Amino acid sequence: MTGTLTFLGLESSCDDTAAAVIRHSPSRETEFLGSVVVGQGDLHARFGGIVPEIAARAHAERLDGCAERALEQAELTLNGLDAIAVTAGPGLIGGLMAGVAFAKGLALGSGLPLVGVNHLAGHALTARMLSEVNYPYLALLVSGGHCQFLAVLGPDEYIRLGGTIDDAPGETFDKVARMLGLESPGGPAVEEFARLGDSRRFSFPLPLRNRPNCNFSFSGLKTAVRCTVEELSNGRVPTKADVSDICASFQRSVAEVIGMKSNLAIQAFTEIIGRSPEAFAPCGGVAANRTVRSSILAACTRWHLDCIVP
Repeated sequence: MTGTLTFLGLESSCDDTAAAVIRHSPSRETEFLGSVVVGQGDLHARFGGIVPEIAARAHAERLDGCAERALEQAELTLNGLDAIAVTAGPGLIGGLMAGVAFAKGLALGSGLPLVGVNHLAGHALTARMLSEVNYPYLALLVSGGHCQFLAVLGPDEYIRLGGTIDDAPGETFDKVARMLGLESPGGPAVEEFARLGDSRRFSFPLPLRNRPNCNFSFSGLKTAVRCTVEELSNGRVPTKADVSDICASFQRSVAEVIGMKSNLAIQAFTEIIGRSPEAFAPCGGVAANRTVRSSILAACTRWHLDCIVP
C-alpha cells in the first residue's frame, strides 16, 4: 500500500472502547476523520479499579457501535477504507481478544487487510502524529500498566533503556487513591487533592534515586504511603487536609523520581546511540499529570530538547 491510506483503528486493551478513522498522506498532516471513545468508569467505580472480565464483556458489546459511529463521522463505509488496524497487545487479555476477534471478522467480511498494532509502539509513535520530529527520539511510556524508556529508532525499531521493576506509576496512583477513599480513576483524583496540599509535609522515599540506571520502582513508595495512612487513621479519620497533603507529597515523590530518571535516560540515549535524541516524548496517562510533566520539562530544558506530550 502506497500513497494516501485510510484506516479504521480499533482499541480495547484496557477500559476504553475506541474506534477512529485516520487518513495518512505523505504530503499532508494526518487527518482524524472520525473518533469515538466509550469509557467504562461507571462499570468499575464500585470496585475501586478495573475488573478485567467486566471490561472484556463491555468491549465485546460496544466495539461494533463504536466502529459504526466512527465511520459515520468520517462519512465513509468499509468500502472507503484501505485497511483495518487493531491493538494486539500488550493489555488485558480479555479486552484484547474481544478487539482482535471483532477486527478479524470485519476484515474477513470486507476483504480488507488487517494490521495488528503493538500497544506500546502505538504510544511511542503518537509523537510523530503531532509533530514533525525525526528519528531517533526518546520516549517515556508512563501509564497504568507500563513504564519504560525507549530509544525510538524507527516505526518498528526500539531499544529499551530501562523501566519499572515492579509497579507502574499509574497503578500506584490508583492504589494510593484507593487507600485514601478517592474516586476511580485514581490519577486525576490524586492530582486534584494534591492541588490543595502541602507537598513537603510527608517525606516519602525516592526509590532507586541512587542507582545510576533508567529503572524505576514504585512498590516501596506505595508501602510508605500506606503506612502513613494507617498511622494517621489510628484513632481518628484522616481530615481532608491530611488527604491533600498525602496526595501532594506522594505526587512530588513520583515526579522527582521521573525527573531524575529522565535525565539519566537522556544521558544513556546519547551514550548508546552516539548522539542526543531529536526530542523527548512522554506518553501515556501519567504524562497528563501537571507535576510529573513539569519535572520532565525541566529535564528537557536542561538538555535543550523539545518535549512532545501527546
